[in-house]
Amino acid sequence: MTHISANDLKTKGIAAIEFALSTAPEAIVSVRGKDRFVVMDMAHYHYLRECELDAALAQTRADLAAGRVMQESPEAHLARLDAL
Repeated sequence: MTHISANDLKTKGIAAIEFALSTAPEAIVSVRGKDRFVVMDMAHYHYLRECELDAALAQTRADLAAGRVMQESPEAHLARLDAL
């Protein structure tokens, strides 16, 4: 993964990000020598979000298959939550 210092970002601006992303899908921005942020292009961000949604869907399907579900009305659900 490529690194960009906060100073490079301050002096070179978007060009620093574009250069870093030309060789890797993500770049770490470091501030005072500590990794603080990750930047990426929108296509990669959307890909990662889709992966998160696929993982959540897989977990939901696993819960359904294992019987780890509860079917109840909204009112019963709220009452159960209040009882907790």
